[in-house]
Amino acid sequence: MDYIRSRETQRTCIQESAPVMPETDVGTDFVCVYGFGGNMEERIREYRRRGYRIHMMTGIAWGNYLDYLNGEWDGRNHWDETQKSRDGSMTGGSIHETGYMVPTIAYTNYLIENLKRAVDAGAEAIHVEEPEFLNDGGYSEAFKREYLLYYHEPWQPPHTSADAHYRAARLKAYLYRRAIDRVSAALQEYALTVYGRTLRFYVPTHSLLNYATWKVMSPEGTMTDIPTLNGYKAQIWMGTAREANVYHGVYKERTLETAFLEYGVMQELVRGTEREMWFDNDPIEDRPDYTWQDYRENYHKTLVGSLLQPYINRFQVAPWPHRIFEPGRTYPSGKPDAKPMPEAYRTELMNLFQFLGTLGTDDFAFSDETPGIGVFLSDTAMFQRSFPDDALARRGDYAPVGPIELRAKENYAPGRESALASGDRLAFYESLAFPLFYGMALPLLKVGVPVRPVQLENAARYPGYLDPYRLLLLSYEFMKPLDANANAALASFARDGGTLVYVGDGADPFHQIRGWWNTGRNVYPTPLEHLLSLFGLPENAAPGVYPYGKGCFVLRRESPADLCVDPKKSDAFRDETLSLIGMKADKNRLALRRGAYRITAVFDESVSDAPYVHRGRLMDLLEPDLPVVPQKTVRPGENAVLLDLDLLGDEPQILGTSLRALSFTSDENGFRFEGTGARCEAVVRLKLPAQPKKVVCELSPYEGEARNVSVTAEWEALGGSVLLRFHNDAGKTTLTGSF
Repeated sequence: MDYIRSRETQRTCIQESAPVMPETDVGTDFVCVYGFGGNMEERIREYRRRGYRIHMMTGIAWGNYLDYLNGEWDGRNHWDETQKSRDGSMTGGSIHETGYMVPTIAYTNYLIENLKRAVDAGAEAIHVEEPEFLNDGGYSEAFKREYLLYYHEPWQPPHTSADAHYRAARLKAYLYRRAIDRVSAALQEYALTVYGRTLRFYVPTHSLLNYATWKVMSPEGTMTDIPTLNGYKAQIWMGTAREANVYHGVYKERTLETAFLEYGVMQELVRGTEREMWFDNDPIEDRPDYTWQDYRENYHKTLVGSLLQPYINRFQVAPWPHRIFEPGRTYPSGKPDAKPMPEAYRTELMNLFQFLGTLGTDDFAFSDETPGIGVFLSDTAMFQRSFPDDALARRGDYAPVGPIELRAKENYAPGRESALASGDRLAFYESLAFPLFYGMALPLLKVGVPVRPVQLENAARYPGYLDPYRLLLLSYEFMKPLDANANAALASFARDGGTLVYVGDGADPFHQIRGWWNTGRNVYPTPLEHLLSLFGLPENAAPGVYPYGKGCFVLRRESPADLCVDPKKSDAFRDETLSLIGMKADKNRLALRRGAYRITAVFDESVSDAPYVHRGRLMDLLEPDLPVVPQKTVRPGENAVLLDLDLLGDEPQILGTSLRALSFTSDENGFRFEGTGARCEAVVRLKLPAQPKKVVCELSPYEGEARNVSVTAEWEALGGSVLLRFHNDAGKTTLTGSF
């Protein structure tokens, strides 16, 4: 466990627009100082004084950049560059005052010039977050110009045809890829030529799964080709993960399952590369109208969803700490029952923030058999998440969707459930439940199979990318392969011993767009028929299992969305798919050991209601006082994060702490612990050779005189550890004890 480490490791961070305050000085390795507003340099200086490494972060799609829009920057009015919807209104205006931007060349020049200030102030890295072009956009004059330049043909309104919609969506993603490429290259050249130092560049972005769900266009997988990009931050939190989906005919929030899949697809952006990835966690979310108990329960689910991805050990522990810890904050905001943050939750979070910096990536194992099973997801899934007018006019040609039980909360917009209640198939397909993806993924995940979203484009991009997988699920009903190379890579996967399962009924209106499969010498109705030809099968091949080389191809002619609604179809799909590799659906959990930590999620709606029981000497990290217990029972719908003391050595060590640990020593006479941390009710649990007779806590705050404060010491014999409790203040804390 790496509680004592240099901040140069840069494993943990926060992002913050507010000045540092005693309650938010949480002791991460670095801070992303947010926004290049007037006091940016002052905020950087203050965080640096507290010991943080400094990164700078701003929005690339939005940011209330009024000086640019109003022409104050270059003398030209730029309001024609905001994203516009079909009725001429600005997209995203309800979220950001100035809406979202079309990233023109002039706009990227504006960002470059302003971000140079952060380089001048000594920022080690720049983060440009959320490269987002909204689905409703594509009607502004700036976008029409970009369309003509990119496609060499006049702009077509995206609502008029599937082809026009798809081409507009693909351009939207390209424009933000171009913007990131230009901004990163210009700033890195500036830092190197002016200051002789290497500047790192990162993109904080929602997951491909979330952007496809929420109908947002973003470069995602194509950012892989930007040479000046050093990595990403996965902006996943309960606000994205609690988006409801349908399983066994029930529409409800499944925060843990969705979070697991979201973090999984973000892991794919860096797997096999040297790029870095931070997983975002948020102890609350953008909506302020939930209770603290609701926040805590869903935070645990997203946290565990991220911890179950063993190849990532970098975390943004909180965006906007001020909205969590700032004095006077109460939730549900504006409600009569609004309450300040429970002190126990504050302590628990401080413990977890420090714990997240201790994880490794080279020593892990799932407790159950975990064959490599993946479900493909492509950037193109973002391009066809709503249907144009001509397709909607033919909605009567589609069979209705079976009954769906509605249990979801209305989180972000009214009317989400109405599309599901109507039985309208196209409305179901384009709903935020994203059934065409979840229909394949949830049946396997719910029985403890750690199914991974697999980036389709990478199958042909990276040699050996598919080697970890035994079975892969594919459908072209909600996405399209960008070129024929993807299908060739899939055929090679099966020939070399893999099992490829295709699920689709061929009903997607986007099969008729101008694509590689139906242009030039290719005359295939859909990309599936090209794939069938590679397996030596006719276009009208019947459903079935077809051996191929050392592996096989499985064809299921059904809509993946129906697997969400009908429990019998879902269970049959699950059982038949697992039987292909000799597995049975007999688990209801994911249980992972990461070093000495044990991470567990037990699913409801599974094949069993049995709990999962851990036994030994276990410290519970999801409780504020870090109790050590002989047994932990995890029931369906619950999670656990445990430190297994039986996997540790007997030497004195830090087991858990609310403070950033600076040093710890122990000998036959006593111990000494030094750390820094935020103002809170703090705990430190230490494994010691004996029960301390006396403990002293000295605070040396940044503001005020050094002083001793009361500290309690609670000894527990099971693990041979002491829990120290005291009221901490921002600054240096020293705990000394004698035996």
